[in-house]
Amino acid sequence: MNVYSQILTNVAQGKKMLCLLIDPDKNTVESLRQLLFVIKDSTLDFIFVGGSLLSQNIDETIRLIKQETTIPVVIFPGSMHQVSAYADALLYLSLISGRNAEYLIGQQVQSAPLIKKMGIETISVGYMLIDGGKPTSVEYISNTLPIPHDKEDIAVATALAAELIGMKMLYLEAGSGAENPVSERMISQVKKHCSVPVIVGGGIRSVEAMQAAFSAGADLVVIGNHFETHPSDILKFVQGK
Repeated sequence: MNVYSQILTNVAQGKKMLCLLIDPDKNTVESLRQLLFVIKDSTLDFIFVGGSLLSQNIDETIRLIKQETTIPVVIFPGSMHQVSAYADALLYLSLISGRNAEYLIGQQVQSAPLIKKMGIETISVGYMLIDGGKPTSVEYISNTLPIPHDKEDIAVATALAAELIGMKMLYLEAGSGAENPVSERMISQVKKHCSVPVIVGGGIRSVEAMQAAFSAGADLVVIGNHFETHPSDILKFVQGK
């Protein structure tokens, strides 16, 4: 399947999408099997796989997911090493909210030949780190500052730059375990001024928070930490999207 085409179709039809983020470093084979058992018959739209460190084998994680479910798997890479031919697609992220060239283009240059050789579907994404109330792994690892949570004008200008450059999607990220999710006003302003699909993640712990993000303009909401500790909540979120 072509993941990006499916996303565009869903957006055109007004269908909101929910994604489970799986960090291999936070799951054993057994815990991952239990999680997949819960979601295998759900209507989750995508499973993202990735993390800030990722010391474990990403191939093994994706193969296991593929064995247990038919939900499309998309790599959400934290570094150039997080690529796999077993995934359905890869988000080719550029950390456009920061000024660290390594995460704007450096990691991409190093990974491009391997990704091209694998032939995996690659979706260019403008990745924007938004202040979620406390320092995050992404902020620390990338050595970049997040956009202040109340600076909608900076977020909009950054998002517009990504769209004009030609990036296919935008990702507003408050960070794993954020105290506060990206504000509804920031989401709505970015969506108002940009025409590409908008992904929102970080700090979303309730169905109400997910619905608020959708209502503000998010096309796809990503949840990771909450589902790791409350896997039984997944079906509740799926039903509420």
